[in-house]
Amino acid sequence: ISSCSNEAGTGNSVKKVEVKMDAKTQACVACHEKEGNGTSIVHQWKESTHAAKGIGCLACHAAGADDIDGYDHEGEHIATIVTPKDCAKCHPTESKEFQASHHADAGAIMGSLDNVLAEVVEGHAAFQDGKNPGAANGCWQCHGSRVQLLLDDAGKPVKNEAGIIQYDPKTWPNTGIGRINLDGSKGSCSACHVRHIFDLEQARSPENCGKCHMGPDHPQIEIYNESKHGIVYHAKRDEMNLKSKKWVVGEDYSVAPTCATCHMSATPNQKVSHEVGARISWNLRPKVSNKKYKDKGEELPADFLTWEKRRDNMKDVCSQCHTTQFVDNFYAQFDSQVELYNEKFGKPGLKMMKLLKSTGLLTAVNFDEKIEWTWFFLWHHEGRRSRHGAAMMAPDYTQWHGNYEVAHRWYTEMVPEIREIIEKAKKSGKASQAKEVETALDEILNSEMHKWFIGKMSQEEIDKRKEASKTYRERYINN
Repeated sequence: ISSCSNEAGTGNSVKKVEVKMDAKTQACVACHEKEGNGTSIVHQWKESTHAAKGIGCLACHAAGADDIDGYDHEGEHIATIVTPKDCAKCHPTESKEFQASHHADAGAIMGSLDNVLAEVVEGHAAFQDGKNPGAANGCWQCHGSRVQLLLDDAGKPVKNEAGIIQYDPKTWPNTGIGRINLDGSKGSCSACHVRHIFDLEQARSPENCGKCHMGPDHPQIEIYNESKHGIVYHAKRDEMNLKSKKWVVGEDYSVAPTCATCHMSATPNQKVSHEVGARISWNLRPKVSNKKYKDKGEELPADFLTWEKRRDNMKDVCSQCHTTQFVDNFYAQFDSQVELYNEKFGKPGLKMMKLLKSTGLLTAVNFDEKIEWTWFFLWHHEGRRSRHGAAMMAPDYTQWHGNYEVAHRWYTEMVPEIREIIEKAKKSGKASQAKEVETALDEILNSEMHKWFIGKMSQEEIDKRKEASKTYRERYINN
């Protein structure tokens, strides 16, 4: 093992690492640091904890004899892509937790409506001989591709003139969190831990998660930035001690939480976990939210993470800064918001869409009729925002980007579109189907939360609303 001092950095930040290299690593470095792309890679590695501990190139890139993407290179058998299975050689606990996480299953998007949009509606899976650009450049870059090799006519992997095995450009480069690798493992550690430096500060920063957790349907980074947590973090980032090895909230820092604080990092009572769902009690993704891993009466292992245990795990994080009453009351508010969305819009909307399909008033094709877009916007965009906003204390996302837009979509688009479908069905000889849908819609609109829309609010309730309005005016305007 040889050792040398490396100074690297940009601006005013200089990081000194005592680099340790064995003979094989020296051989890799001697060649690659002379090349354009290799220069940056070597530079990044020399700043890393790996370099300080003598963990060289082959520790990660050495390929097994049965690795189908392995190839001979300068006397070594290596693979370009490093997978969680490779990382597990040194990080078994982290890899095991990650493989069991929702992140690792993010590739399931390939069978969802989102992927129908990318491969059918927005683009075409067979475009330019199967390049599938909508999915390859969009969805899969966060959710992960199924990595494939380029094969010749004989079904053997294609190599370039340097003997390097070639991956299908439709499927790689890709560091999607749910990438399905050739060795059977799921995910990409470098989705969060950017190669080749694997810096703790970078991985713990909220911007790291914001690469994927952003935008109209899941704007967690925007929500975080609006929240008091995000405001304080950005004001006091220099006091966050992000480089700390253990980084225990309440001990190593107390300024504000990041995404990692709440979902992964250590507390005085919990270890670091790469199972990002271990502290999430509601599933806020689907059309109707449900409690994650709810006990349905079957016998469960003693260590099974029910939604109650997951909530207790998150409450433990919250309690490092907040009182028990604050935490409990927050969850009461959050739960009621999710339940309001579910009961007023999520469940009725899902019921009507299923009924329209089952009665044949909608085709089996997705997104070929306007109401399917309307419903998708309601639950996939606005409905998620209302729920995520409440989960992360961002009131504007809960209200104006969430609840208001959900209600606007429901009353001014979805309900009128259902009525149009009913009338069309009556005129086209589908009277019985139209009656079934109309009865279901009437039942929903005559229910307690919707009857105002059809002018059936009771006089007592009208009087209460007037009195409340008068009280608010006296409280806020007259004073």
